[in-house]
Amino acid sequence: MANNGARNGTTRTLQTVKDDDGTVTSRVRRTVLPSGLRIVTEQMAGSRSASIGVWVNVGSRDESPTLHGCSHFLEHLLFKGTPERSAMDISVALDAVGGEFNAFTTKEYTVFHARVLDEDLATAVDVLGDMVTASTLTEADVEAERDVILDEIAMHDDDPDDVVHNLFATQAWGETPLGRPIAGTEASITAMTRAQIHRFYRRHYRPDNMVVSVAGNVDHTAVVRQVVAAFGRGGFLDTDADPAPTNQSEKARRVHPGESRTVRPQEQVNLVLGVKGLTRTDPRRYTLGVLNTALGGGTSSRLFQEVREHRGLAYSVYSFATHHADAGLVGVSVGCLPSKYDAVLETVRAELAKVAAEGITADELERGKGQLKGGLVLGLEDSGSRMSRIGKAELVFDELLSIDEVVRRIEAVTLADVTELARDLFTQPELLAVVGPTA
Repeated sequence: MANNGARNGTTRTLQTVKDDDGTVTSRVRRTVLPSGLRIVTEQMAGSRSASIGVWVNVGSRDESPTLHGCSHFLEHLLFKGTPERSAMDISVALDAVGGEFNAFTTKEYTVFHARVLDEDLATAVDVLGDMVTASTLTEADVEAERDVILDEIAMHDDDPDDVVHNLFATQAWGETPLGRPIAGTEASITAMTRAQIHRFYRRHYRPDNMVVSVAGNVDHTAVVRQVVAAFGRGGFLDTDADPAPTNQSEKARRVHPGESRTVRPQEQVNLVLGVKGLTRTDPRRYTLGVLNTALGGGTSSRLFQEVREHRGLAYSVYSFATHHADAGLVGVSVGCLPSKYDAVLETVRAELAKVAAEGITADELERGKGQLKGGLVLGLEDSGSRMSRIGKAELVFDELLSIDEVVRRIEAVTLADVTELARDLFTQPELLAVVGPTA
């Protein structure tokens, strides 16, 4: 977990953005409580909404085989009630003010988030603080939600795109936490007990393992007061903690090249072809962003044009890059008719070999940069996306970059950078996952 030089018991301004006449349009501040809980806010001029996220530094990669799926199971359970609120009370509190709230679990963190009118932020802070720190996790709730999780696993098992990407991760990292699906398996969820989930909850849901990020029409000092009140229930914030050390890694873990195939009696073949990628803090990630966009990031990309437009081999084709603290993958995902499988695989391999040998063109470089910059700026126009930006930066990165700095780093990418990275990546041994009737 990144700590960005944060010290407990301190408040500092991380970023201030002004317009041409000197008016402050955005200010990011961080307070670290003595307990280690970090509160990061971005005050956005002109906004009438406010978004809050509670970022917990635990995900499926932190689970033992016995606890496989526990992070996701716990995410569901925290909506089921506290000593102060029932599950219905939690829903009513935010529905009554027109708020939106939800949660999600990844391999490395869990996030609970809400978006409300600025005047209703205190309600959202109080509800999320109550949920996260004081969930009752009753036996009845565990049993009821177990069936919901099993239904969700079955739903994902019915989606060949989910299945092939899970198969790809397993091929890459084997039966390690990174290689396993986030939601767990039918066997692991069925066997998990309330006592195991409760121990996991108490071990990982600690102040020094959390970040509260808030963005919108907010005042930092007021937000800190609200968070202290909401998260202070039951003595949750009473203990002091040492600053959390960073767990960032400079080197991506190895992957296991080879093929994994699963037979499914379906009308399509789904395949993912890829190689080892970059960690999330690798400085070449901006170069990879440009390369990925040119290769398969839109309708003008090489793969879309060659596989779909020119050859008519598939309806869906795209490339992607997955980044973790110490691991990464780069791949191409395609869904096609069984009769087109061989031609699709040959075409994708040929395009990857071509970009490894020759790089991309100057036009592709500029289009890739433009697409990345446009997506970045347009994606940060609301309080929810700003909340996510500062929350993720505080929890998993070693710095909070300004939007201008990110744009500068994208602009700095050269053709030589892309050519070198493409050669380094796509000359590695490949991984292939296939789901469909041809397996």
